[in-house]
Amino acid sequence: MSKVTEEVEQLVTPILSDLQLELVEIEYVKEGKDWFLRVFIDKETGVDIEECGLVSERLSEKLDEIDPIPYNYFLEVSSPGAERPLKKEQDFMKAIGKNVFIKTYEPIDGEKTFEGVLTDFDGHIVKVEMKIKTRKKTVELPYEKIAKARLAIVF
Repeated sequence: MSKVTEEVEQLVTPILSDLQLELVEIEYVKEGKDWFLRVFIDKETGVDIEECGLVSERLSEKLDEIDPIPYNYFLEVSSPGAERPLKKEQDFMKAIGKNVFIKTYEPIDGEKTFEGVLTDFDGHIVKVEMKIKTRKKTVELPYEKIAKARLAIVF
């Protein structure tokens, strides 16, 4: 995690705690000539535009006070969306029973991408039930080998 995202996390955490919201992810990226600070927030029932606006307002005040970012940037506060990333162990626990898409750092059983229902997570192994044509197969993925994971929408 970069120094900027760490500082922003320290600033935004008490704000989110007061509003009973959770921090999903912070991105600080350069796109073209512009810098963007993106803060993704959520709660069990989802966040609305008023909550995003309130967090943006409060965080902006804190950022102006402390000024941890040397460049001009755009602050964006939003929901992670329906295909929310799974970053922390608690994200995986909450996703049990839901459809997920997972990429691993290295092949497991010859594959690096897995999509299916997350059936279990014990803190070390993520179990995903995948449907292959007409049969179901459960794969066990070591948590430390997961490069990216997110909820997946099934149509």
